Amino acid sequence: MFNQSRSRIIRLIFLVVILVITGQLFYLQVVSGKFRQMADENAILRKTIYPPRGLVFDRHKKAIVNNTLTHDLMVTPAHLKGIDTFFLCRLMEIDTAEFRDRVITAIIKNSSQKPSVFEASLSPQKYARIQENLWRFEKAFYVQERPIRSYPYDAGANIFGYLGEVDTTYLKKYADEGYVSGDYAGMTGLEANYEKALMGQRGVQYLIKDNFSRIQGPYEGGAMDVEAVAGSNLYTSIDIVLQQFGEKLLTNKVGSIVAIDPKTGGILAMVSSPTYNPGYLTGTERRKHFSELYTDPRLPLLNRAVNASYPPGSTFKTLQALVGLAEGVITTKTTFSCSGAFYGCGSARPMGCLDPGTFYLSSGITHSCNTYFANVMQRVINNPRYPSVDSSLRAWNNYMSAFGLGHKLGVDVPTEQKGMIPTPEFFNKQYGAGKWGFCTFRSVSIGQGEVTATPLQVANEMAYIANKGWYYIPHIGDSIEGEDKFGLLEKFRQRIVPINMPDSIFEVVHDGMQGVMESGTGRGSRVEGITICGKTGTVENYYRGVKQPNHSFFAAFAPRENPKIAIMCVVENSGRFGGTYAAPIVSLMIQKYINDTISAKWKPRMESIISTNLIPKMMLDKMRQRDSIRRVREEERELKTDLKNIRDTLQSEDNLTETEAKAGNRKENKPPKDTGNKKPERKDILQPDTLKKRMVHSRDTAKTDKNQ
Repeated sequence: MFNQSRSRIIRLIFLVVILVITGQLFYLQVVSGKFRQMADENAILRKTIYPPRGLVFDRHKKAIVNNTLTHDLMVTPAHLKGIDTFFLCRLMEIDTAEFRDRVITAIIKNSSQKPSVFEASLSPQKYARIQENLWRFEKAFYVQERPIRSYPYDAGANIFGYLGEVDTTYLKKYADEGYVSGDYAGMTGLEANYEKALMGQRGVQYLIKDNFSRIQGPYEGGAMDVEAVAGSNLYTSIDIVLQQFGEKLLTNKVGSIVAIDPKTGGILAMVSSPTYNPGYLTGTERRKHFSELYTDPRLPLLNRAVNASYPPGSTFKTLQALVGLAEGVITTKTTFSCSGAFYGCGSARPMGCLDPGTFYLSSGITHSCNTYFANVMQRVINNPRYPSVDSSLRAWNNYMSAFGLGHKLGVDVPTEQKGMIPTPEFFNKQYGAGKWGFCTFRSVSIGQGEVTATPLQVANEMAYIANKGWYYIPHIGDSIEGEDKFGLLEKFRQRIVPINMPDSIFEVVHDGMQGVMESGTGRGSRVEGITICGKTGTVENYYRGVKQPNHSFFAAFAPRENPKIAIMCVVENSGRFGGTYAAPIVSLMIQKYINDTISAKWKPRMESIISTNLIPKMMLDKMRQRDSIRRVREEERELKTDLKNIRDTLQSEDNLTETEAKAGNRKENKPPKDTGNKKPERKDILQPDTLKKRMVHSRDTAKTDKNQ
């Protein structure tokens, strides 16, 4: 009985053990996919296939952003065991410390089990070397094709933007978009705004690996592969030839040009200067070029057309005229006399005027009379129909907002700034409630002081005036091939009519702007055969309270009847009037767009403008300072390299001497005699004076070798 009982207990124990083992095997192999996933990862390589991004075309169907192929070297850190890293480092022209840093970065970004980019955009030389020796490293490395951007025209860098590898912040922000580490996405410009349409859909290729992690071919004959879908092409309103011409005119200048088709709101050109070659931020030298551009005091990465705001100067007077007429505080025949300054705020505080005389509205615009428009705004702010200065200023704000100022227009170029239109809240904060009035901000009446606008807003203001009271939101994207699946273009199809004003009001303003080109401040930039309506602006400029050279402003539309282009130009720190530089640049752009050529009469002036260098002294000083710091750092690197070479040489000499001494001892089996000429100790050799002499000698030798 005892033996039978013990036998049953033993059988029961075995049965329980068998059931536990069976249950655990069932769980691991059927229920849990953990080990199956690990096995698949060891045997199957999941290779991402990047689709070609959609192309970008200009208004004449010219491809202005294209694609070309590059190759990334990918690494799976978990499979690095047994790899000849020293040989790989020689092929990649890096040291072992750099190798370790890249591997650690890959693990942090994407874990050790998943492929990560080891080096993006291999140069042709590196790609050839890697391909020849890839069989040595394919356990952990493989080469992946990836399309990158190419640019047939050296223009439009600030419009197009650039692509960059997504980081953790980007992945969190767009968690639902399907991005993974190693993907590239549009970071700025059109690339960012139309990312959803341009990116396409990634594909996947599954490859089978052997027990040495070598790729053997497609997994299951490619049955599980997913083909990549190319991105949609984007058609734009940009005229790439006009864009190139504008960038050429602003060579060695700081400023912007924005040209708009007033009938559609399509942007014809958006120039920001200084600019850069759009190809700089692609390929193997991308990181180096980005660093150079980022540290450039001229700020070439800044798109001044939408990111910089300036006091609009006298171009603002056209809007003041519209407000005065709409509010009924003046008529087209209202006159104001100017004796050389505006004295409406007391004789102790005159506001100067360049052209004394008596003016009515259109002639006030033509001759840009400060006194005239100071009187106009004073009447608007002190209008008795409003109970307080707060309410009258708020009414004035509403007009400016309707004209597209003081808020973002919504252009399809990211990071647009809204400019500044002062509000009652602003002045209450600055001066205290009830402690301010028109004379506090009288300079706003002529586009100075607290008011600022972006070049895009000023160009849109011209489109609004040209159309006599309406505009479309300025935009670059015109259509998307196939269809606009994401509704990216819908808001650009709606005509905006913010305030109902009769055409007669705009006609008077047109008269004054035409007069600017015929007998006023812009007469030196007349173009025969084209009726241009324009307005000059000379903008006072301060930096940290210190007066700087004036900005040159000019805004216009042409022709007056059936206008085809609305345009503005700002040349920073030119030190002259609006008619000196900005006006002729705009006239040249108008000729180029309407006539498709520049007249012989204008060509000498065009060449003169192109060759004129107007980079501000402050920027030039910063550039010289940056170059000086760069030279010092390069010299420091050279000294460190020389020092390392000397130490390596000394160490080799020490080792060689020790080896010779040991060999001599073995040969003679006795210690060498002391001759009195002891080899100096290492600490003596590394004294500063000795090092300096060796460095000079090494550098002179290197220079001689280089010259030879």
